[in-house]
Amino acid sequence: MTLLWPAPRRRGYNEIHRQGQPMNYDNLQFYIDGQWVDPVEPKEFQVINPATEAVAGIVSMGSSRDVDRAVAAARRAFDGYSRTSPAERVALLERILAAFDARTEEFAQAISTEMGAPMSLARSAQAPSGSGTLSAMIEVLRGFQFEEMRGRTRVVQEAIGVCALITPWNWPINQIAAKVVPALAAGCTMVLKPSEYAPFSAILWAKVMHEAGVPPGVFNMIIGDGLSVGAPLSAHPDIDMVSFTGSTRAGAAVARSAADTVKRVHQELGGKSPNILLDDANFERAVTKSVQHVMRNSGQSCNAPTRMLVPAARLAEVETIARRTAAAAVVGDPAEDKTTVGPLVSKLQFERVSALITQGIAEGARLLIGGGGRPDGLTRGYYVKPTIFSDVNNQMKIAREEIFGPVLCILPYQNEEDAIRIANDTPYGLAGYVWSEDSAHAQRVGRRIRAGQISINGAAGDYKTPFGGFKMSGNGREFGEYGLRDFLEIKAVIGVEALA
Repeated sequence: MTLLWPAPRRRGYNEIHRQGQPMNYDNLQFYIDGQWVDPVEPKEFQVINPATEAVAGIVSMGSSRDVDRAVAAARRAFDGYSRTSPAERVALLERILAAFDARTEEFAQAISTEMGAPMSLARSAQAPSGSGTLSAMIEVLRGFQFEEMRGRTRVVQEAIGVCALITPWNWPINQIAAKVVPALAAGCTMVLKPSEYAPFSAILWAKVMHEAGVPPGVFNMIIGDGLSVGAPLSAHPDIDMVSFTGSTRAGAAVARSAADTVKRVHQELGGKSPNILLDDANFERAVTKSVQHVMRNSGQSCNAPTRMLVPAARLAEVETIARRTAAAAVVGDPAEDKTTVGPLVSKLQFERVSALITQGIAEGARLLIGGGGRPDGLTRGYYVKPTIFSDVNNQMKIAREEIFGPVLCILPYQNEEDAIRIANDTPYGLAGYVWSEDSAHAQRVGRRIRAGQISINGAAGDYKTPFGGFKMSGNGREFGEYGLRDFLEIKAVIGVEALA
């Protein structure tokens, strides 16, 4: 996902890394039952810095035997941790927040190194998302009612159990926090499997959990791929819930693995979000902000507004603004202050995005700017030119598939009904965007878009805003009270007077 809202104020930086001293990211152990332990079967994985294509660190890859060990630890810890009071869990989250804030700069450095985010983005949004999620959940948990009376029935919400948390590489700490924090607040225990492409920030997160005094077995972490760790976690009989963020294809595989044990599956999957510019919008502002949003994080955000729907009569005006905005993007070294677009995360992602750009040209879309190959002057690193296609129709592959790169498709529409039809003509339903000088008009249109989150005129949410999708974009919600509820089961205690 990507964050639309401003990051909270950062409370502390590690001065060592502000002075430019390199980090050693090698770590060949997993965090299980409150300890750093060796994998059962040694298997090393080289993590590549996408800006340089050099090895940035070496980690271990787990197996089903590591999964068994971590799940057993989480199961042993569940009975005690699930019975802690909300006040005790608030205190724990406060300790985690303090430990996290002390390492904010380390997180920013790790994220930029592992997945290529410009340091400006890593410092302003990527890393501080951990603090934002923790702070919001602390506030939610303080006022949350886990029990209420309905007539003679006491309705109790209690922890669902042992959770498998599978997170992606594009917003690594944001997605780790969006799962771990509500699970802790609910009283669950867990096993985290971060992406092997972005493990450094996850290892730092595990260190924060240890420093904060999370009880042994409550939080466990194994690095590994989907086949060797993700699938055994999803299918494990002692896992009660799987929370997964990633591609729709992988999400479907997780659901199939979980089906035999009838566990809850929470999915935050892909998107191809429509962005409707109504005829009465401020086009200069709407187009500029929308193009910048698509290019942010190198386009690697599942809710990016990658289908811009504009009135056909104003297509030329939109193209001029969009081309100018994309041309102003600065692609390059993530460490440079002026950089606004970094590399894609991996060679595989670079090749996939490049192939889809080639496909768009072959389909007959009109290339306004960008195209195949690296930007001029960049010979190494997984960099892609900021690319804009116009005259796209909604049947083209580039309009239907999530490209996950800095690529925008502009689709002309004939009237408002046509725009709504095109917006909903997608298997996805994660986010939608509407621009109009008449807010009530924009909201009427937004209500008709089948998506889990609608932004009016670029409005930003916060860390309590529910995030999740309709259709093939998944199910369940993250952040705030809605994220907490997804880790709870409902129990009805009937005949309360008789029990008193």
